[in-house]
Amino acid sequence: MTLLDVWLSRSLPMWLLLHSLVLMALCFPSASMCPKGCVCQRFDLHHLHLHHQGLNVNCSQSRLKEIPGDLPADTAILRLDRNHIAAVPDRVFRGLPLLRELNLSYNAVETLGEGAFSGVEATLQVLDLSHNRIASVHKDAFARLKARVVVDDNPWHCDCALQQAIGGMAHNHEAAARVLCRSSELRDQEGRPFLAVDTDLCNLAKRTTDYAMLVTMFGWFAMVISYVVYYVRQNQEDARRHLEYLKSLPSKPKKPDDADDISTVV
Repeated sequence: MTLLDVWLSRSLPMWLLLHSLVLMALCFPSASMCPKGCVCQRFDLHHLHLHHQGLNVNCSQSRLKEIPGDLPADTAILRLDRNHIAAVPDRVFRGLPLLRELNLSYNAVETLGEGAFSGVEATLQVLDLSHNRIASVHKDAFARLKARVVVDDNPWHCDCALQQAIGGMAHNHEAAARVLCRSSELRDQEGRPFLAVDTDLCNLAKRTTDYAMLVTMFGWFAMVISYVVYYVRQNQEDARRHLEYLKSLPSKPKKPDDADDISTVV
């Protein structure tokens, strides 16, 4: 056996081992890459006619109280359903440029801000927000989203902001069909589907505001008039008392010398 044969016999197993480790690292994410309590699995992802290795991050039923901050950048599918997440901070998904499916159903989310889904508007295809506690959203919460949004089974308050938010959705008719008004600016709409609201709630809010301003201005005007009337009457009363006081004063008697002077002059 030559020296080369000996070197190959010793180096080849090591090279094969390193090759296997590299393949495993590419195919399966390491434990440090996957958030605690989640299970991560790679899969083939075709994005913009390019072939990628995407990551399916499953954090379902992990007793999470907030969205993990260490999500891998190549996350394409993110399941956060059936946890205790109460808020979706602005720009929390900005570092996930490949995210296309997001499941936040069966949580405790109460509201959504303007930048809740900032950074994933172009890539997100499915957004599940069903079975939460969402009552109100910012009017631009779903702006520029191309995803199909599932929003049913939430205690919605039907107001101007919700009307604007749903109007800005790509699939707004489908989403609106699933919204029931738990409460509403119009009392007769409570408990009815959102699609049954045929009133422009934004104009209604404006008219309500204008009416409130008019009532406030009238109240101030009435207060000013009342004060002026009170001031005039108070001054009249003070003037009357002063006049009565002057009348009650004894008249000043004439001096004798003054009377003699007058007689002399005459």
